[in-house]
Amino acid sequence: QVQLVESGGGLVQPGGSLRLTCVASGFTFSEHALRWYRQAPGKEREFVARISYGGEEIHYGDSVKGRFIISRDNAKSTLYLQMNSLKPEDTALYLCKVDGYPSWGQGTQVTVSS
Repeated sequence: QVQLVESGGGLVQPGGSLRLTCVASGFTFSEHALRWYRQAPGKEREFVARISYGGEEIHYGDSVKGRFIISRDNAKSTLYLQMNSLKPEDTALYLCKVDGYPSWGQGTQVTVSS
């Protein structure tokens, strides 16, 4: 059974940084691409970033390009999202996703506010 546990969210001021973590289990981590999404209240779920199984191929949503960095540690079955230069519009519930499986974690809340 696929399990995804996100953490690292919190309240941060505009311009600040946070590092999100997604610990995965229940599948062969090193054989699957992984994604981050986010969902703000009243809005559709938005693609944030994707990283290939080996980490060589990375894509970002337009709204986070140049500010966020996705990475992974296959030895630890862990996905990361380094978020820099945070803006109030980055406020959302952040969720990780495995390509090929329908499962979602519970997400971690990020709030950017002064």
